[in-house]
Amino acid sequence: MLPVREEIIKIATFKTSRSGGKGGQNVNKVSSKVELVINIVEAPFFSPEEKALLSERLAHRIDQEGNLHVVSQEDRSQLLNKEKTILKLLHLLKLALHVDKKRKPTRIPGAVVRKRLEDKQTRSFKKANRKKPQLDY
Repeated sequence: MLPVREEIIKIATFKTSRSGGKGGQNVNKVSSKVELVINIVEAPFFSPEEKALLSERLAHRIDQEGNLHVVSQEDRSQLLNKEKTILKLLHLLKLALHVDKKRKPTRIPGAVVRKRLEDKQTRSFKKANRKKPQLDY
């Protein structure tokens, strides 16, 4: 189950730093880049099965201590970047916790197969009639 925004804010730590890119002198003065760090294993709102699933599916984004890092530096505002990191985290968690339904194998009905073969036969006959007749000597 996905955590609520307030639960994430309680457990997560936010780090700010100066971001690169456009912004003029603002870039040199303001720390607008925000990095959200959350420890998946210590998060109280995940069940053990969910923790195992997240650790497996987000292994490439988790460091040695078990922390998941999400960074945002698109906006010039630190507050907007903080909101974007929370949204990015929720999106990541939603994708990682999603379990696909198991596919039920189905058979193709015999009538469908027969119809396809009949259509193939008529198409073949139609194309054969387009050719010039062969002259026999």
